[in-house]
Amino acid sequence: MFGQTTALACYRNNPGEIARTRDLLAIVPKNLSSVLDIGSRDGHFSQLLTQHFASVTALDLTTPKFSFGRVRPVQGDVTKLPFPDHSFDVVFCAEVLEHISALLKACSEIERVARHAIVIGVPYRQDTRLGRTTCNHCGKANPPWGHVNTFDENNVKRLFPKCCPVRKSFVGNTIDRTNMISAWLLDLVGNPWGVYHQEEPCIHCGRRMDPPINRSFTQKLIAAMALKLNQLQSRFSPTHPNWIHMVFQKDPGRE
Repeated sequence: MFGQTTALACYRNNPGEIARTRDLLAIVPKNLSSVLDIGSRDGHFSQLLTQHFASVTALDLTTPKFSFGRVRPVQGDVTKLPFPDHSFDVVFCAEVLEHISALLKACSEIERVARHAIVIGVPYRQDTRLGRTTCNHCGKANPPWGHVNTFDENNVKRLFPKCCPVRKSFVGNTIDRTNMISAWLLDLVGNPWGVYHQEEPCIHCGRRMDPPINRSFTQKLIAAMALKLNQLQSRFSPTHPNWIHMVFQKDPGRE
């Protein structure tokens, strides 16, 4: 637990995360009373949202352990939120939807409990073949960080049909891309350079992701070939944002 807390603190303090936090706080609707922070984890955003809301409800799969003034920690699942319709002026959901298999159900629940607005933050056009892992227990490939969904502006809009998009912003930039051949080669040798330090377990068997222990010379050679192909790919990859943030206004006429 201490290691996870330290890693999360380091993540919060990197320049990309600082820029993402700043942008989300800038676009969140102001002068409203209550907000639901979905996927609150360490309470980073829950605490910051108290600057703009009198009441913050912090929800996660297990009851959050932090204690902040005007923040109410709650256990719950985004696909079946334990609140009545229109419970919160704003629903804030950042760095969550990319992990949710039942995506349409989650977004329907977010719409249901929002009274006025929804704030969404997700990775933008992420290539989930990069950083892919292979589970040592079940042998199946996993997307990095457990990201089972990818997003662009249009599919985020389609997830909230009862709402009107009123604001959009992009944060960060990257040229990170791979290709079918490199991804296949790395799958073949067990994805030795995947993000095995992630907290998220295997999406197939639910067990912890551990890096490969031993690799043969042939496996190392194949992995090196995949790396060279990725380096070549990066020379021709256009830059695109890391994150897309969108604000939706609840439209009572669409209920």
